[in-house]
Amino acid sequence: MNHAAHHGPTTTRERPHPDDPTRPAPVGIVIATRDRRASLAVTVRNLLALPERPEVLVVDNASTDGTRAMLARDFPQVRVLALPFNRGALARTHGVRALDTPYVAFSDDDSWWAPGSLRAAARHFDEHPRLGLLSARTLVGSADAADPLNDLLADSPLGTATDLPGTQVLGFLGCAAVARRTAYLDAGGYHPLLFFGAEETLLAYDLAARGWGVTHCADVVAHHHPDPRPRTGRPAVVRRNELLTAWLRRPLPYALARTRALAADARRDPHARHALRETLTRLPAALRARRPLPPHVERAARLLDGPARVDGAAGADGAAGADGAAGADGAAT
Repeated sequence: MNHAAHHGPTTTRERPHPDDPTRPAPVGIVIATRDRRASLAVTVRNLLALPERPEVLVVDNASTDGTRAMLARDFPQVRVLALPFNRGALARTHGVRALDTPYVAFSDDDSWWAPGSLRAAARHFDEHPRLGLLSARTLVGSADAADPLNDLLADSPLGTATDLPGTQVLGFLGCAAVARRTAYLDAGGYHPLLFFGAEETLLAYDLAARGWGVTHCADVVAHHHPDPRPRTGRPAVVRRNELLTAWLRRPLPYALARTRALAADARRDPHARHALRETLTRLPAALRARRPLPPHVERAARLLDGPARVDGAAGADGAAGADGAAGADGAAT
């Protein structure tokens, strides 16, 4: 039996709500943060101004900059879940478990949702019981420039499905996604081995493997204001996690080919050397947790890989994850 088809429509909390602008949307917001007090305040202020009046939950990854005191003083209406140490992307899963809204939107401490977008997302989920996660259109910076990832996702070769809105994808930006709570928890949320950096693709794989749809819907809009300063070490973390994702879910020949490609790059690129060392350190744990994709998801992943590619990044995850966790990860990887 299709797991998603079984669980989605029988969850009583997910019955459609009237499209009433005075009724709070059935979408809660989870923000993962770490040591980004100033930008977090801007994010929270924008979220609290939304007409949908969503519940906002901040999951603090053990900040040391007074984040919790600022929230208590300036935003007493916001719930705070204080973690004793930095859990990386798993902070989002803690937040999903703490909320009881049927749908959960994710923001980072430098991103927020456009007015009306959460209600549009809720409508998509209400009307499509198999929809597990929705990827939004992302506008970047004060100029609202379109993120290049928008076109990549909109043009996904996976196309459409009759029981899903938008275009089917296997990647998204973590700070511009809305999930069905039951689907997210069914798939296990973000994987602890990846921490942060291109962690979204594995979750998309796991949702699809459980029968849930993952789509890009351009009528749902997120605003992203990333810190323009370079993020030291980020490229190595992204490459590490892309390779670990291959070992966790893709066929062994594919994972081996990607490992050889990274090893070749490591001979001339210090970032690649660091990524290779980090991957090899975590590889035993990845092999223990290895769970290959079912054939239909693997076929979709291969289609997104494109011809004559061994790295598989374009299409499946594209730029997803490159900036989606700014501030939430801190320096730890």
